[in-house]
Amino acid sequence: MSIYTVHQPPLDSGAAVAEPYRFVFVRDGFSWWAFLLTPFWMLRHRLWLALAIYILVSAAVDTGLHALGASVFALVLAGLLISFLAGLEAGTLRRFKLARRHWRNIGVVTGDDVEDAERRFFDAWIRQAPARRPAPSPSAPTSRSTAPTTPAAPSGVIGLFPEPGAHR
Repeated sequence: MSIYTVHQPPLDSGAAVAEPYRFVFVRDGFSWWAFLLTPFWMLRHRLWLALAIYILVSAAVDTGLHALGASVFALVLAGLLISFLAGLEAGTLRRFKLARRHWRNIGVVTGDDVEDAERRFFDAWIRQAPARRPAPSPSAPTSRSTAPTTPAAPSGVIGLFPEPGAHR
């Protein structure tokens, strides 16, 4: 099973709730595509800053190794290690880009693939829908019960993971 983080786009002006079809699920873990085709993977995900840094670091390492008189094997190995690092941090690079654009991390979910993770997340999200509705206005009729009622505090937990940004 893979672990995915769920990101919500910033709300449009006047919108009370974001459209669920715009949510982004980012898989945590090693990305083979980011390892094998690093610059193309960065272009595909529009990671312009990461691509610029990747090109600068690759050029600096290549220039440094050429100045030291390193063999072709060392040059290839250095390139592979930089691509391996990109594969390891692929999810982090995408989450960093989303955070820079003010997307909120609203949950963590597991699934065999992204479709399974989406299904699990939205099943839990729909069950929590009454908690996200606005509170009734004070002029709304209330029950005439004498016993004070306190609503149950939402736990903010989906599975074993706490809600992002919650107090610890």
